[in-house]
Amino acid sequence: MGRDTTDSGRDTPNTGTGPVTVRRGLPAGAERRAAEMYWDAFGRKFGPALNPPDKAVPFIAAHLNADRAVCALLDGQLVGLAGYQLGGRALTGGSASAVLGAYGHVRGLHRLLLLALFERHPAPGQLVMDGIAVDPGMRGRGVGSLLIEEVAAVAAEQQCREIRLDVIDTNPRARALYERRGFTAVRTERTPYLRGLLGFGAVTTMRRAVGTRGAREL
Repeated sequence: MGRDTTDSGRDTPNTGTGPVTVRRGLPAGAERRAAEMYWDAFGRKFGPALNPPDKAVPFIAAHLNADRAVCALLDGQLVGLAGYQLGGRALTGGSASAVLGAYGHVRGLHRLLLLALFERHPAPGQLVMDGIAVDPGMRGRGVGSLLIEEVAAVAAEQQCREIRLDVIDTNPRARALYERRGFTAVRTERTPYLRGLLGFGAVTTMRRAVGTRGAREL
């Protein structure tokens, strides 16, 4: 799964006062928290494919690829999460057989068709970002920017030439963040037929050359 990225997360405020640290990889034992954050950020979009939430969150948690995550921590707590695709693997996993096993063959086939709508694969030399979620209590502290720049560092180390992401038309806040961080819109795919089903009617592809940086986050 992975189409849009956003700067949103859980509704519980975070009151930590220490410095935010960024690390690569999902900390052991944080899978459930990561899945909850991911669902809070993307549940409206993925709901038709993975609802109900009490089934979706455990499914996501069980199929995370921890080494495809960049995490923001405050006082040891996960407060931000970014996923990326590289080497044929993304943060969120789950094979067709896993979906069918969790949701049944009849309902599972329909869900697989919906999930296929969100699939995006890197072109040679690309790293694809496939999800950012930030705790609402941490907004305004530059967490999203920290995560983006760490993903950019991963891309540089992997000798990628550019980072690509897709943002939906109902998420202008995310698009503004990416523009501040040096991303440029290159194509918009209009999908009005999906608005009633998935809640959005257009997807914009944005790219940033590896080695460039955005404006300083205030």
